[in-house]
Amino acid sequence: MVVRTLGVAVVGFGWMGRVHTQAYARVPHHFPQLPLRPRLVAVAEEVPGRAEEAAERFGFASATRDWREVAADPRVEAVSVTAPNFLHREIGVAMAEAGKHLWIEKPVGLTAADARAVADAVAASGVQGAVGFNYRNAPAVEAARDLIAAGEIGTVTHARVRLFSDYAAHPEGALTWRYERARGGSGVLGDLASHGVDLARFLLGDIAELTADTAVFVPERARPAGATAGHTRASGGELGPVENEDYVGCLLRFASGARGVLEACRVSVGEQNNYGFEVHGTRGAVLWDFRRMNELGVSRGTGYQDQPVSTVYVGPGAGEYAAFQPGAANAMGYDDLKVIEAYRFLRSVAEGTPYGTTLGDAVHSAAALDAMTRSAETGTWVSVRP
Repeated sequence: MVVRTLGVAVVGFGWMGRVHTQAYARVPHHFPQLPLRPRLVAVAEEVPGRAEEAAERFGFASATRDWREVAADPRVEAVSVTAPNFLHREIGVAMAEAGKHLWIEKPVGLTAADARAVADAVAASGVQGAVGFNYRNAPAVEAARDLIAAGEIGTVTHARVRLFSDYAAHPEGALTWRYERARGGSGVLGDLASHGVDLARFLLGDIAELTADTAVFVPERARPAGATAGHTRASGGELGPVENEDYVGCLLRFASGARGVLEACRVSVGEQNNYGFEVHGTRGAVLWDFRRMNELGVSRGTGYQDQPVSTVYVGPGAGEYAAFQPGAANAMGYDDLKVIEAYRFLRSVAEGTPYGTTLGDAVHSAAALDAMTRSAETGTWVSVRP
């Protein structure tokens, strides 16, 4: 096998930028058959000193505060965009137009128009594009999809997708870009519900229409005194309004005729990454909880009433599990999902064809989020039209 290196860059170096960087480093360990070896060429981050620190720690060849230098750098062949949401469209389009393969975090901008602009730029430039919908990469989720597609639980009747977390529950959580409409978009819709939409589509197909309700439960937060990373606390500063959603509850109608409920909240006290789904069919059900990522609850058979649920530990036959663990019930973790995502992105580049998530998936998710926003404003059912 002929192996070549691929010059990669990371734009935006908060927590997610670090996760992408570590994923690139780990890909050759888990997927030695891949004929590409990522080489860390450049890192861009506007916060003073952060890019230089990242370069020293992770081995990037160069560091800059200006992402435009990355777009112009001939050494860079592929780029991870992990900057804040409001920058996704500008940076994503520019990188694609510069001929860089693009791995961009969800939700890919603030609106479906933003996601579509990036998708169009990727298509026009002929580069490969991937999106950070990492939960679909869990081997158990892929096993659930296969089980559903094989008719193991009969015809799907209804499903529930939940994404509850407490990362914004503290009243001293700083008023960062995440809480501003112009920079953070639709709040928990873009942050968590976007993952929920992707999981729902991945498992059950397209969403035809929906109706939604949203709320802000922490209406004011203190402005931070300096640069922030992650979910920083701030107290004593000037208070400002939270402009986007803390909560969304949504009823879904799938093109298949199945019904669904999607609920997401970023201020759920007592909940830490309580993400998962329950899918029910005419002969059974399949259940998944991210906190027990390598397990499925499965009910199937001919009992119908009082039919038990069994715990299934996924193993090397599910998804990319075999690249990480030798047998069932050996745990995988969140960062492993991003390694799988990096591998599929790099495989797309190597083979010249999409493998894994695409910008089309981002457009579908963003269209559903736009529909949720319209529905919450009007109190009506809204069609989802990507």
